[in-house]
Amino acid sequence: MREQARWFARPTIACGVAALLTGCSAPLSTLDTAGPAAASIASLWWVMLIGASLIFIIVMALLALVFIRPGFGRRAPASWWLVGGGLAFPAAVLTPLLIYALWSGERLYPIGDPAVAQVDVVARQWEWSFTYNDAAGAPVRSVNTLHIQVGQPVRLNITSADVIHAFWVPRLAGKIDAIPGHINALQIKADAPGIYRGVCAEFCGSAHLEMQFAVEAHTADEFKAVLGSLPLAATGGNAPGVRP
Repeated sequence: MREQARWFARPTIACGVAALLTGCSAPLSTLDTAGPAAASIASLWWVMLIGASLIFIIVMALLALVFIRPGFGRRAPASWWLVGGGLAFPAAVLTPLLIYALWSGERLYPIGDPAVAQVDVVARQWEWSFTYNDAAGAPVRSVNTLHIQVGQPVRLNITSADVIHAFWVPRLAGKIDAIPGHINALQIKADAPGIYRGVCAEFCGSAHLEMQFAVEAHTADEFKAVLGSLPLAATGGNAPGVRP
């Protein structure tokens, strides 16, 4: 019976580990980062995972002591367990985590630097449009593909022309809502050339799954060539009536 259990357990564990490792490098993985914003979010996730694992180990160790040594902790007053386990321990764990989370969040917020390129993003059922107002000459536009230059931060001014959507490129940055009549800002940067998948992370109707797009990161020369080949924007900027 033990041999059968071992025979079943080993491949099961191996398959589970392989699945976890594969998930970390998937096209929509938040752990296979390709930009500083996504890396900051992934670091916060790892810190939370490590903290949660340590808490789990401590709790399981206390539980094991209760079974191994019946009566363990009985001499300690109830107030010690209530104050220590219910107040002091959570505060010691959550306070540093809160500080780190706030620090990480501030790094994600775009700084109003006029030198950073800006792109207006408009979501509508069922597509994403990108207007490059900093392009040489008149603004140009692309649909369902955002073109950026490697190593250069880009500020995205995101809004919606109909319902609420959510802009999300997991390997480059966190997600942010696209709200009708309102502009939300998000700053992204790619560390290496490539194509990064993006999705709408907010259910927006029957064709929600079709609200996908791509972010293509180019070298400087390729980026200029791509912008030069894009069609002119019919109406520059975001949808009318939006407010920051």
